[in-house]
Amino acid sequence: MGQPQDRNVLFLVCPNSPLIRTLQAGEETVPEKTATRRTKAGAGGESEPTRQVLPIILIRGFGGLSVEDERRIAYQGFNDGTVYPQKRGENYIYEGMVLRFLKGDWTYQDATNVVGYYPKPVKEAADLPASIPPKLAARFKRISAYLTDRSGVVVDPGMTLRLLTSTTPVRSLWILRYYDLSDRKIALYAQALTRLIELIRTLLSDEGEPGLKVNIIAHSMGGLIVREAIQSTYPAMNRRAEEDINKVVTLGTPHRGIAFQVLRHWLALEASDELEHFSPKFQEEEDREKNQLSYKRLGEFFPLERFLTIVGTNYRTYGVSAASWLNRLFSEPGEFGMNYNRSDGLVKQISAQIDGAPRTFVHKCHGGNDSLVTARESFEIATRFFFGNVRARLRLLSAEVLRGKDLFGKSEFFFGVSVKPRRVDFDLFHQSAESENCYGPFHKTDLTDSKAEFSWAGSNRLIWEGYLDVRRILADESITHKDMVIRLDFYVGERDLFGIGFSDNVILRTQYFLRATLPETGRPDVYRHSDEQFAKPKFVVPEGDALKWDKKGWPFKVEGPGFRATCRIELDQVPETGAPAALRGVDAL
Repeated sequence: MGQPQDRNVLFLVCPNSPLIRTLQAGEETVPEKTATRRTKAGAGGESEPTRQVLPIILIRGFGGLSVEDERRIAYQGFNDGTVYPQKRGENYIYEGMVLRFLKGDWTYQDATNVVGYYPKPVKEAADLPASIPPKLAARFKRISAYLTDRSGVVVDPGMTLRLLTSTTPVRSLWILRYYDLSDRKIALYAQALTRLIELIRTLLSDEGEPGLKVNIIAHSMGGLIVREAIQSTYPAMNRRAEEDINKVVTLGTPHRGIAFQVLRHWLALEASDELEHFSPKFQEEEDREKNQLSYKRLGEFFPLERFLTIVGTNYRTYGVSAASWLNRLFSEPGEFGMNYNRSDGLVKQISAQIDGAPRTFVHKCHGGNDSLVTARESFEIATRFFFGNVRARLRLLSAEVLRGKDLFGKSEFFFGVSVKPRRVDFDLFHQSAESENCYGPFHKTDLTDSKAEFSWAGSNRLIWEGYLDVRRILADESITHKDMVIRLDFYVGERDLFGIGFSDNVILRTQYFLRATLPETGRPDVYRHSDEQFAKPKFVVPEGDALKWDKKGWPFKVEGPGFRATCRIELDQVPETGAPAALRGVDAL
């Protein structure tokens, strides 16, 4: 086998096989008009998800008690990136989310100036361009209602013409500048969001066609604004948000509130409405009559599988040190007080998640430099969630801790995994002792505790669910042998909660490389390798590396002196439109 050259993942196949044609189909091969048409609601009335390229809206987080300076930030922090001195090539400098979308594989364009946000009602419409191409006349007629607005959210005709005459207007990037508005109320921000979505759909959809959807990336309070729109604004219009919104990614959003309530004394200030949404009491209330905005009720209004939460874990680098200490002081039940922080510096890890929705962990802090907003990891995870054509799931089937169990203290075990794709030197999922986000604590040596405080990602001990995008490697004709490789870094640790015995025992730390090949016909072949020898020419698969299909996936062993377990990797194909389906060979596609 030749040297792998892909930046991401998998598959040894014939270039003309049905699987290749299915997986390669994407934004490069489907006209934008088709992408619009295929996002319509299904026969049952429920709107289906798509991995087609769609407009993306970026929404910032809480700006503080005074937002005058925040209003002067052109791209609301989404143009800030991170330098990774220890990395090389395209992994060295991450330019920030806006610039990476503009210059990356998807060649998005900046639509920021198409819409203006003003603190006072806009009663006079701006002049229309002197010359409007006949083919765009109908669209300009449809957007006339957006030239003025009582809330101050209006479209600029000149910038609209520039967008519509570009080659790919659907590949557009929008910033919701809600702090440019006057009243600081979450409901107002949500109304601005829904108005922006309606404008995008009206502007970019063909007449007579169902409107295309949008994808959303929201940081911190921006995620609460999205949920306000989904759970309140859309229902008030007798509509479902999933008809307009394809997928949502939140970065460090306090869906369950912020644990420490030093915010309470701010409630009499201008930002009181915003801060109320940060209250755990507000978010925990699930009585419809009292509060339909509880995170517990999101699934009633939006498909949870289309709502990804990215959770930050590095509280140590968060600039507001007082918040990190308060997260220790005001710990969640079961965290045993000052023993744990488990936050991104501001938002607790458990608070940034929603039960039933997919989640992933990034070892970054809440905001500032090298944070969830500026990290390359957030971009890689979000784009795979939006556009990925393979879904992978990792489960723990059985486990046994073979050593440890302190005789004098209170031993507890933790289990974690980090996942990294080949050629992209960033974790798509990160767990470690330093991150304080491993599953546990477990007191049973088989890790079957039913009430672990930091529980599994889903039923049947789901460890990780993530998306991969293999189109670049499949489209590269210079790569003869195509395979997907992900590295799994397993960790099992023991901690003495009472401090009598050793508190940092490493039970297991090992890495495996999962590689999947796919012949022209038949089921994929999947291997578990203990090193990277598979990348060498004329590689011969060692006996025992091949995994056997068990009708759900491919089980494999995780072994070390102090621990042994069986996990299973499951691979699904993500269609252009619709839910993922099991990947069971070329003849099943």
